[in-house]
Amino acid sequence: MDPCLSQAVAPLRLWTAAPGPLVSVRSTSERTLRQMCGIAGIIRRGGHDREDMSRMLDLMGHRGPDGHDQWQEAILDGPRVTLGHRRLAIIDLSQAATQPMADVSGRYILTFNGEIYNYLELRAELVRSGARFRTDSDSEVILEAYKQSGNDCVSRFNGMFAFAIYDRLRKRLFCARDRYGEKPFLFCSKPSFFAFASEYKALLAQAEVSARYDEFRLIRAGYNPSTGLDADRQTTFDDIQQLRPGEALEIDCRDFTHRIWRYYEPRFDPSRWNGKEEDAFAEFRELLIDSVRLRLRSDVTVGSCLSGGLDSSAIVCIARRLLGDDAPYETFTGVFPGTYADEKRFADEVIAKTGVGNHIVEPTCERFIAELPRFVWLNELPVGTSSQFAQWCVFELAAQHGVTVLLDGQGSDELLGGYPSYYSLYVESLTEIGDHARLDDEIIRIDERYPSARDKPLRRLRDSLPFSWRHAFANRTGTGSSILYGLSPDVAAQSLKLSERERLAGFNPLSSALAEDSFGRFLTTLLRYGDRNSMAHSREVRLPFCDHRLADLALSLPPHLLMGEIQTKRLLRESMRGILPEPIRTRWAKRGFLPPQELWFKSARMRAIVRDTLSSSSFRESPYWTASWWNSLLDRIDRGDWALGWTAWQPFMIESWKRHFVAEATHRTAALEKVAS
Repeated sequence: MDPCLSQAVAPLRLWTAAPGPLVSVRSTSERTLRQMCGIAGIIRRGGHDREDMSRMLDLMGHRGPDGHDQWQEAILDGPRVTLGHRRLAIIDLSQAATQPMADVSGRYILTFNGEIYNYLELRAELVRSGARFRTDSDSEVILEAYKQSGNDCVSRFNGMFAFAIYDRLRKRLFCARDRYGEKPFLFCSKPSFFAFASEYKALLAQAEVSARYDEFRLIRAGYNPSTGLDADRQTTFDDIQQLRPGEALEIDCRDFTHRIWRYYEPRFDPSRWNGKEEDAFAEFRELLIDSVRLRLRSDVTVGSCLSGGLDSSAIVCIARRLLGDDAPYETFTGVFPGTYADEKRFADEVIAKTGVGNHIVEPTCERFIAELPRFVWLNELPVGTSSQFAQWCVFELAAQHGVTVLLDGQGSDELLGGYPSYYSLYVESLTEIGDHARLDDEIIRIDERYPSARDKPLRRLRDSLPFSWRHAFANRTGTGSSILYGLSPDVAAQSLKLSERERLAGFNPLSSALAEDSFGRFLTTLLRYGDRNSMAHSREVRLPFCDHRLADLALSLPPHLLMGEIQTKRLLRESMRGILPEPIRTRWAKRGFLPPQELWFKSARMRAIVRDTLSSSSFRESPYWTASWWNSLLDRIDRGDWALGWTAWQPFMIESWKRHFVAEATHRTAALEKVAS
């Protein structure tokens, strides 16, 4: 250690799950330890930080079942800084890259959740600049990049991450979250207290953090999943905030002052495209292949989720090309036999072409009911549809077959225009730039291929009526299917207003929506689902479409390269010619990975559980819901209107969350405090 540093900082203190130094030296020829995990930190004056940190880490045990460590330092005449880490070993079980990790000087301490996919390239750059390494981990690459570039180090990382680095000399903590928000960074900041964690339940275990929540945020998200829970820095819990995608935070640990800034924002750069369509397709293909290549880096088994859709199929086909025909590669598919939602025949097309192994699971209503309490507890917030339970089942299937790392196709729909509803914005964009010839040629065919994509006359007529009229009529007659009709009039009107889009400066209407949905609205919520469902089963999920290089290209292209020629995700479809089986590449019907949720309501047991939940005093006495309208809706379901099960799902999951997460978090915290005392 530097002599000047040794005078400036106190000795390191570490509590570990197993004996050993903070960082041990080993040959760089050894295999690297990289890990998905849970992270936590506490800065406070007074209190029992070691015990409190243990509680935080215990509550996140599923994120890192392979060990847990703590590091602590008391600032002279100031608070204590405690960092914690739960470990899921991906490469080996050695202690060389245990976290919290110190750099070679001992000045900087890191706790890190995620993967830096380009760590090998960054390591080589850092070595050429004079950096010294004692491990082969991407964790140490973060430390050395921070030492060289300071807060700007995040711009060098291609990965998913949430981390905190404590500077023992300056007494500052630097924190950052990846550009897309794949990994969570939740925190509570008060005048003499600061804490962060990967999960809500860990923060709620602290005495300073109240479990008070904003039910209106939950309802907003129930009506429109892209608002309310993940788009803002403020979370649904009054005392808990989050770093938004692409944000960083620095806090002075002596006086608790902090600042937050955005280090990455999507931008529209027309100079990226030189006018040749084939060049844009070729560049996207090259970037996507490289994104998959980086995310295949691992010394444990890597496989893929395979729904049979365009996105996951493209990843599997690219992975097969990169790994070679003889490399073992396992895929995992959710199936729904005998229903319209089953896409196994498309997954079979990919399996036949690539020769990958495949395992299937059927997420059923009965299984959902049986696993509901644990599912809600580990998801931490209400989930929008049964799709999230299907995802849960696929990750559990992978765990049963010993596949730790899974590639998945999340992120493509939002970035590349995968939802037919984007066609109204596509038409608006063509109109705005004056591309009338293309618009005249395509608009009739858009309506033929995607008949529900754009507003129809009857829908426009209905929506032209004042909302207050429609709301009053639905409640008077017990009709309607929108969740808005089951809300009090003021709450419904406010939810509707807050769902309106705002155009991003410098973007056309289509690219604005894609950027907003990818980096601030809908996708951020889907990424939370993926994080919680994968971590619930101690799996690591990697998303090749969530590579900022793809976004920098796609968001700068003209609308017709994204959704022209009557093709959703045209950029992906054209770039995958010769790679994807043609029946997959030319699938025009969009179907998400979703169980036949409405058919679940044919189950008398499911209907009984939902009715019991919506009969609770919590629901009936809420100022937000109109219980009489929901009673009518449940009666209509009982009479066979199964499609209304989609509407009933939202209040059912919110009330289930109150029972199985909020009440359980309070109970478990009390039990842990009792054990600790």
